[in-house]
Amino acid sequence: MKLNSILLSCFLLGCAVLSAQPVKPGNVKFTQYDLSNGMHVILHEDHSTPIVAVTVLYHVGSKNEDPQRTGFAHFFEHLMFEGSDNIKRGEYMKLIQNAGGVMNANTSFDRTFYFEILPSNQLELGLWMEAERMLQLKVDSVGVETQRKVVKEELKQRNENTPYGSILNEAFGHAYTTHPYRWTPGGSPEYINQAALSEFIDFYKTFYVPNNATLSIAGDINIAQTKILIEKYYGSIPKGTKAIPRPTAVEPVKTAEVRDTVYDNIQLPAVVMGYHTPAQGTPDYYAMSMLATVLSQGKSSRMQKAIVDKQQKAVFAGAFPLPSEDPGLTLVFGVANMGVPPTDLEASMNAEFEKVKTELISEEEYQKLRNQTENDFVSGNLKMAGIAENLANYYVYYKDANLINTEINRYLKVTREDIQKAAQKYLNKENRVVLYYLPKQ
Repeated sequence: MKLNSILLSCFLLGCAVLSAQPVKPGNVKFTQYDLSNGMHVILHEDHSTPIVAVTVLYHVGSKNEDPQRTGFAHFFEHLMFEGSDNIKRGEYMKLIQNAGGVMNANTSFDRTFYFEILPSNQLELGLWMEAERMLQLKVDSVGVETQRKVVKEELKQRNENTPYGSILNEAFGHAYTTHPYRWTPGGSPEYINQAALSEFIDFYKTFYVPNNATLSIAGDINIAQTKILIEKYYGSIPKGTKAIPRPTAVEPVKTAEVRDTVYDNIQLPAVVMGYHTPAQGTPDYYAMSMLATVLSQGKSSRMQKAIVDKQQKAVFAGAFPLPSEDPGLTLVFGVANMGVPPTDLEASMNAEFEKVKTELISEEEYQKLRNQTENDFVSGNLKMAGIAENLANYYVYYKDANLINTEINRYLKVTREDIQKAAQKYLNKENRVVLYYLPKQ
């Protein structure tokens, strides 16, 4: 990297640190509108630091895929960096780095998200580059074959060479029989191998279109000038003509526990539980999210104090609600201490679940929980990138971007009784998958 690029990167890093000032709930102001081609635009103007986050959320994730072609959304997360008619192959990352910026992307069950964080005088560069891959991504045999190798190697490293790396695949694969959450965003290397170039082109033309995209920009911008630039780069991109598939399958209510054993390249056994829980945005989702905080967030959480510190049954134990557009899973994961059989660890985990089902959490614990929840909510808006992403998420999933200011009220409405009822409703054996992870012989 050239010296001026290094200096710019250092400058950008300094700005990022300076911008990590909490945005108080209710203080995120924004403007939103639609282009004639259907693309939704959200703009947040903040001159506290000279940086800007340019993000594009495409409403396509692994759940939109053909069951015989899983992994396409994740594959495009890589392919979208291959370049366009006006950006040479391999130049995408260099252009951003040479401008002193950083960039990345991620894929989930429900969306694919791309972002650039740049000095604010490089806003136009970020807009142009995202428009380039929306309008004329290079989807050709060279790029597809290159990314086939990259994606297959990434999946191998994650699923086979990382201890416990297959937990998501195994938990969701055992928990779902009907809904497309039964496969995870990584998908199948086999299907990526089998897919023809024409299938990738069709996927691109179906999903990576303005009427399936939300452009969210936050930072040191002038809204009026930014609107002119957005119209310049995106206004002429044609609306997609293909129907955008949205899954309608509903997973049947579970009536029996699912149990299995997974042998992995690990030294310590683990107990993995997946409890079916409601979709994000529902009252029970907020109660389950706060319940997971009680159980496992921080050194004073219940599972940490009881299972790890006092009983020494585990070296780690935690509960993680996974937010999802459709009903999803809360994962509970414990790694057994040396010499502790997984049956003992499971018994200790079950005991903690029974406590929250039979006893209200204390008032002191409840107030601490509310403080943690509010702190986590504010922390999500510490930086411009977080604000841009949250605005896009709230619009796409809830059709209400202003939840960036008000969703905290939904959490704070949750009572101790609500938490107990959620535990009683969802932390039941017939509603879960239990997997024992054991070392390979």
